[in-house]
Amino acid sequence: MATSLPSSPEQLVAAHKATFDTLFAVFNSTLDSAEKLASLNVSSTRAAVEDQISSAKALLGAKDLQEVLALQGSLAQPQVEKAIAYARSVYEISSTAQEELVKRLELHQSEVNKSVTSLLDSYSRSAPGGSQVAVAAFKSAISAANSAFDNANKAARHVANITEASVDAASSATVRAVGAATPAKRKAA
Repeated sequence: MATSLPSSPEQLVAAHKATFDTLFAVFNSTLDSAEKLASLNVSSTRAAVEDQISSAKALLGAKDLQEVLALQGSLAQPQVEKAIAYARSVYEISSTAQEELVKRLELHQSEVNKSVTSLLDSYSRSAPGGSQVAVAAFKSAISAANSAFDNANKAARHVANITEASVDAASSATVRAVGAATPAKRKAA
């Protein structure tokens, strides 16, 4: 993105090119994330179907009810772990995409701030007397907006970190609970 507002056709073309490049990068990033998600879905579906076929064959080969119950219990734990791994992978893909978009937004904001500040500095040098107060007020407003944006970003990152920790804790607890329930089922059978 240009560092000052365009004042010539060349600067205008450069500003449009920079905007196009940014939009193209965002588009490519979005497509990359969609491609990763589609690949994850295809591989997860393939693995799930293969696991179901394997499980069905094992259950059909069981000789009695006790063996069927034992097989069912032993098959539950890997399924839960795979579901949690899938959810984590989806979360990682979306989190990575979000981080990349936020970085681009922050870079764009930085470039816009430079442009506006440059324009204000240029204006204040050629402006009539007494306009410095208006320029200072506008710069103060920009600074306040930047501070609010930074605080919002920090808060969002903090919430994301807390959410990730909660998801990890819940995932671990679920795996432990299923693991603990499986031996109990076997003992009951």
